[in-house]
Amino acid sequence: MGRTYFVEEAVGQYLSDLSTKLRPYVTGLLIGQCSAQRDYVIRAVRTPPKEEEKEDNISSSKLASVDEEWITTHASQVSRMLPGGLLVLGVFIIATPELSKESQNALRKLIFSVEKSLTKRRLWKPAEEEVSDRAALQICSTTKKVVCRTYDVQDPKSSAKPADWKYQSALSASWLALDCTVNVNIHIPLLATSPNHDLEKNTKNGLNRWSKQIEDSVFLINGQVKDGDTELLEGQKKLRGHTQSNTQFSDVKVLTQLCQGSSHRSTATVQVCSGSINLRGAVKCRAYVHNNKPKVKEAIQALKRDIINTLSDRCEILFEDLIINEGPHKKNFEREYHVLPQRLFVPVAGSSVMLSDYKFGDEATGEIQERFVEMLDQSVQAEDIHIAEEINT
Repeated sequence: MGRTYFVEEAVGQYLSDLSTKLRPYVTGLLIGQCSAQRDYVIRAVRTPPKEEEKEDNISSSKLASVDEEWITTHASQVSRMLPGGLLVLGVFIIATPELSKESQNALRKLIFSVEKSLTKRRLWKPAEEEVSDRAALQICSTTKKVVCRTYDVQDPKSSAKPADWKYQSALSASWLALDCTVNVNIHIPLLATSPNHDLEKNTKNGLNRWSKQIEDSVFLINGQVKDGDTELLEGQKKLRGHTQSNTQFSDVKVLTQLCQGSSHRSTATVQVCSGSINLRGAVKCRAYVHNNKPKVKEAIQALKRDIINTLSDRCEILFEDLIINEGPHKKNFEREYHVLPQRLFVPVAGSSVMLSDYKFGDEATGEIQERFVEMLDQSVQAEDIHIAEEINT
């Protein structure tokens, strides 16, 4: 039995609209959530055109010219805009009948390179029972025929397996949201032996250690510790007739362990340091989980990943910004303060799920709106942009 993808009806409309564009092919990403029983696709996003394509309105008629690097970069940027519980779970190609044979090979290549690029950035380890199948969706622009297959990204030799692609209305209209605020105070020493003070590398190492702390934390959902295998909604009254985007929010508290238990032997290391990085502030974290009897462990795992991702993504964005504005060779080691970008959330039409992004203090609303159009092919009203946090350092 292959996997079944339950797909938001709006995704079908979006793909149908794309297929009417007069191009030999269009590529893009599928966004959603995996679970043990079934997978959910709540968004599809086309690959943004490159500058030269915009200007000359050209596109090659050969799939061999698909720009793998451009598509994987887009996937990395999009994955930063996804709250906990959502991921890039596949790739699509809409192509003319002449390109159908080539399409499958192109999809296979793209699925593996996108996954490789996303895995490289993650600071968390996948769980043992994690779903590792990713969707390859092929649509014929003439006949509108849809073929969905999956590849196991853990197995480089994996061959295509057939999968079901089923549309459903209001699929994510009443998904459950988990919210928490995590106070961060991370001290990262910079070793004197570390060559040219590679700040980015040291920060990543420090965040790696901190992410293990988050993995080992205790999560209280609405004030209670719950067994991982129980249903998230167990004991809560079902809201009759409330299927419109009426998000049920759970308030979560994160308790990190102060020290290792007595069974762990502690060894102190003395290292010569030439400075340190301190990350301090309160970060808003959010995860969404499907409403088909979700387990507590699914929800907590999604939230843990959001906590880890939101901090590492911000540091990445800050370093990219510093390189653009100050050049990679700036080595001023006086005390410096940098404000990490603030998190914001934007609603998805017809869904209880919100997408996320980050803004620096001096960034105009127009820039955020442009980014949503470019990255997620979504126009956003200024009043729909919810800034979630105070400014953090």
